[in-house]
Amino acid sequence: MLVMRPAQMADLADVQRLAADSPVGVTSLPDDAERLSDKIVASEASFAAEVSFNGEESYFFVLEDTDTGRLVGCSGIVASAGYSEPFYSFRNETFVHASRSLSIHNKIHVLSLCHDLTGNSLLTSFYVEKPLVNSPWAELNSRGRLLFVANHPERFADAVVVEIVGHSDEHGDSPFWDAVGRNFFDLNYAEAERLSGLKSRTFLAELMPHYPIYVPLLPDAAQEAMGQVHPRAQITFDILMREGFETDHYIDIFDGGPTLHARTSGIRSIAQSRVVPVRLGSQERREPGKGGRPYLVANGQLQDFRAVVVELDWVPGKPVTLSLEAAEALGVGEGASVRLVAV
Repeated sequence: MLVMRPAQMADLADVQRLAADSPVGVTSLPDDAERLSDKIVASEASFAAEVSFNGEESYFFVLEDTDTGRLVGCSGIVASAGYSEPFYSFRNETFVHASRSLSIHNKIHVLSLCHDLTGNSLLTSFYVEKPLVNSPWAELNSRGRLLFVANHPERFADAVVVEIVGHSDEHGDSPFWDAVGRNFFDLNYAEAERLSGLKSRTFLAELMPHYPIYVPLLPDAAQEAMGQVHPRAQITFDILMREGFETDHYIDIFDGGPTLHARTSGIRSIAQSRVVPVRLGSQERREPGKGGRPYLVANGQLQDFRAVVVELDWVPGKPVTLSLEAAEALGVGEGASVRLVAV
């Protein structure tokens, strides 16, 4: 059974294996043992902390195959984007240029460097092994953390954002970066993203142009790359769009990928999930797609948070019957409560 749970220091080697295969642009998952160790340490401290509002906490989850002990995915949440430094984005804007004497009235698309999204909660570090892409377990890896947010709303902001990796070619070159960022740094896109993952995005963002960039002046390839999604990030994008995230207002400052934004209360997994009591059944495990309807199910714990995807014949308003195996994986017993939402 695949179970989502908080990362532990014993997971470091497996997490680095996942990070090494993640696409260029996922700077929150660097292939660096020291940075990943720091990430897990910060996560463990955040889960252990008593929190009444969103601050500097970060939460890192892994997806474990309990039959083998092997990790097959990971994902994270930062409670406040830009807590210690500004969180930069390009904001899509429209400037109007008009001449009454010439009867000309033009609307021009521009990009303005901003940190509007600083303070929002940030979804990060999504990775799932290729065989699980387009499966219910990819949904678990992404949406399970949203059930955690629903269970502990005091720890997170009223809005959530996520940067989706943008377009780059098979050589790791980004048309958007080459047209914008590379004019200010003698670095290719892959190297800029690597430095950002190892150090900070802020030191690069602070050297980016602070005046509006007129999009029509950019090369066609750069304009076409704006808002495009890297093929390996498409699964993340699709899941979150179904969750109700919007994509029109901001793009990433490095590769031009879309920056999604949603009110926390309106996110599907939060708004439509329900807390219900548990009954224990004797039915054997049913894999998703083998009858019933797949649901994401999470316990309400903090450090012992667990989430799984199981087939259920649940009737809204009634208790949910879990197999003994599913209940054990979640760490719940008869009469406990779980939060669930349909896949």
